[in-house]
Amino acid sequence: MLHALYLLGIAAFAASGVLAAHRAGMDPFGGLVLAFAAVVSGGTLRDLVLDRHPLYWTRDPLLLVVITTVAVATMLHLRRRELPRRTLVVVDAAGLAVVTVIGAGAALDAHVTPLAVLVLAVLTGVTGEVVRDVLCGEFPPLLLREEVYATAALAGAAAYLGLHAAGVPDSLNTGLSAGLVFVLRLTAVFRDLHLPRLRRTPG
Repeated sequence: MLHALYLLGIAAFAASGVLAAHRAGMDPFGGLVLAFAAVVSGGTLRDLVLDRHPLYWTRDPLLLVVITTVAVATMLHLRRRELPRRTLVVVDAAGLAVVTVIGAGAALDAHVTPLAVLVLAVLTGVTGEVVRDVLCGEFPPLLLREEVYATAALAGAAAYLGLHAAGVPDSLNTGLSAGLVFVLRLTAVFRDLHLPRLRRTPG
């Protein structure tokens, strides 16, 4: 189950990168670049912080094959028909959910503090989206708007940490925590829920 979720997260973020590139009017090479950036950016940052070498994606040939295959398949599909506008939101939510809990698991394996687990899990989940949006010229990126995005990742990371402390098996923990992130993100999108904006106090 863990490996299946891992591949699902990779595929979802790769597809989200291509969809973002398509929306921005990029060429196929741009689609491939965004697919790879969306997938590997978060895990790369996590591994650098944890001083883990070699970087995870440089020793996993299956990951690179999945990214390329999903990216090309998504581009070919988009040549035939447009996808619903919220498809990007759904696949991005799936990628966020899975990658966040993978980041939490990697941080726990590195025996860092609980607070560091939360930070690294959120960074793993959201960094790919930030890089993707910046490369598409979208500013501020989704993370810096009043969207329920990083907060959904934080909730999932906290759930993963709590369930791990309670002795819940890793496979069940991963499924439950990733499901929480996915549900929170999509609920916020489809119910149009937002975080409050920072406002200047009248002086």
